[in-house]
Amino acid sequence: MIDAVQVCERLAVVRERIARAGGVDVHLMGVTKTWGIDAVRAAAAAGCDSVGENYAQELATKFAGETGLPQVHFIGRLQTNKVRLVAPFVDVYETVDRGSLAAELAKRTPGATVLVQVSPDADPDKGGCALDGVSALVESCSGLGLVVAGLMTVGPTEGGPEAARPGFRAVRALVDRLGLAVCSMGMSDDLEVAVQEGSTQVRVGSALFGPRTATATRDRVPPPHAE
Repeated sequence: MIDAVQVCERLAVVRERIARAGGVDVHLMGVTKTWGIDAVRAAAAAGCDSVGENYAQELATKFAGETGLPQVHFIGRLQTNKVRLVAPFVDVYETVDRGSLAAELAKRTPGATVLVQVSPDADPDKGGCALDGVSALVESCSGLGLVVAGLMTVGPTEGGPEAARPGFRAVRALVDRLGLAVCSMGMSDDLEVAVQEGSTQVRVGSALFGPRTATATRDRVPPPHAE
């Protein structure tokens, strides 16, 4: 069971971390994957105006019939055949990394707000478009009528926070070059580096809700371009 008071206290700590890193007007998203709807409500009560979810089936089950909740961002890898499942609940899709997904979103949710996910290190396990393909994908999304708000990236899982710095710097440079507004990068362990490199949005889960003990119904995601 989520302790809403504790979430509020932890959120204040995270905001202080952002401020110490030099962050100004950095949006803080609460990542509620694997947690129940009580975590979503606690995040909202603490002041989070958006939450992030990773798994299509979990999201659809969790949010069915719910109203008055924060904005929902989809931040996990998304199969094209799951777009219809999550479309009624998602406000922003942060993981658009290929043309086929952009086309499906344009078909199922015309005019949807999206971020293009970038993979600076071309790690196939994390998804994301290679740096040299981002401009073309942004143009394709816009041509399909999607609203491209910015770019999103996930730091490396090894090497500590500093290992993320070169990739974060490269993604921020792309955001600026393309004239976009949102640079979504940084999580619980590396948010300071992300903020220092120009993140406008951090995605924080364990620092708000503690270690995850629940097991989500994870969607099997095929390799890129295998759909």
